[in-house]
Amino acid sequence: MLDVQFIRDNLEAVKANCKNRNVTADVDRVVALDEQRRQILQQQQVHQHRQNEISKLIPKEKDKDKKQALIQEGRDLREKVAALENQVKEVEAELKTVLMTIPNMSHPDAPVGLTPADNKVISKVGEPKKFDFKPKDHVALAEALDIVDFEAGSSVAGQKFYFLKNEAVLLELALVQYAFGKLLEKGYTPIITPDVAKVDVLEGIGFMPRGPETQIYSLANTDLCLIATAEITLGGMHRDRIFDELDLPIKYVGMSHCFRTEAGAPGRDTRGLYRVHQFTKVEMFVFCTPDQSDGLHQELLAIEESIFQGLGLPYHVIDTCTGDLGGPAYRKFDIETWMPARGEAGEYGEVTSTSNCTDFQSRRLGIRFKSTKQKGTRFVHTLNGTAVAVSRALVAILENYQQADGSVVIPEALKRWVGRDVISRKGGISG
Repeated sequence: MLDVQFIRDNLEAVKANCKNRNVTADVDRVVALDEQRRQILQQQQVHQHRQNEISKLIPKEKDKDKKQALIQEGRDLREKVAALENQVKEVEAELKTVLMTIPNMSHPDAPVGLTPADNKVISKVGEPKKFDFKPKDHVALAEALDIVDFEAGSSVAGQKFYFLKNEAVLLELALVQYAFGKLLEKGYTPIITPDVAKVDVLEGIGFMPRGPETQIYSLANTDLCLIATAEITLGGMHRDRIFDELDLPIKYVGMSHCFRTEAGAPGRDTRGLYRVHQFTKVEMFVFCTPDQSDGLHQELLAIEESIFQGLGLPYHVIDTCTGDLGGPAYRKFDIETWMPARGEAGEYGEVTSTSNCTDFQSRRLGIRFKSTKQKGTRFVHTLNGTAVAVSRALVAILENYQQADGSVVIPEALKRWVGRDVISRKGGISG
């Protein structure tokens, strides 16, 4: 959430930013409501000042009628102050509602554009493998190898749910161990988070947990939702906290299951594991001071790149355009890995993202820090990044490491946990 005074001081820039992000928000309404709130508070202060005067005059007043008049005036002022307090609450509630629709500002270097075509490729690592056979997609490979059961998932839980079996289970556990190992080496604190969070925590992070456009599953008769990412729970775990500047940055690596309705998702991406209702994800989250956040954003991206370089997967890095940033992000980098069977002749598909959200989330969640160098407190900056979203990593591994006979080679970095070099139907765990 942006600061109201910042909006007042940078009105045209905020409007332009909304336009660049393709967000409809009544920015002028923020100024009007804030002005109304200030006027009411000013009236309230006048009445309260008069109340204080009366409370001092009453004991001194000797004339009975005048004293009674002062008492009555005091009662009238109390009623006026109470009415003004209610007005302030109503205006502030409406002001907050409008503020929640305004996205974060955008980094000056973020590409301006409204569609994925406006994203900018800033680096490329590895070359897509050239197969001497027509590569199969991950669905065909997984079903032939008996490592994923989409039919059973659909029967038990509905479309876009699935069962992992045999080596796919070991691959998921291996990817989690591999990612955690990378982050522990970097000094990140390991966390396993709840898979549910309160509505106000989701709103604080920047999700819409209710309404027709939500991608969130809500639990009936509660204020809880299934989380779409551990970003929600990791960001919410320090709500209303005041840190000491010397304790920052605080770096977490968290694991959770993620649940997304994926309503209205593109038809091409609904096949198989690329876009599903539930998956396991290892997430990075950082709380830091404002002057640390740009550097830490680069650190998160470097870790993501290290993970996918270690898996031997070709990828490119995207500097995400303003229209695709999402409300909380100031700047976002995506890693897209080559998927040989995606589209007609292979395409890059998103596997990670990392965002610098500056103080957008912390302002909503009340997370601050204090410094010995200045009075008062300031809001921390928050950053998040995907270490591994397991379902999409599996897509990339199966398709890039497939062989002509339908078997799949295990990436070298994962063999120690999987316990074998190749996945084949004949050599599978189930026989």
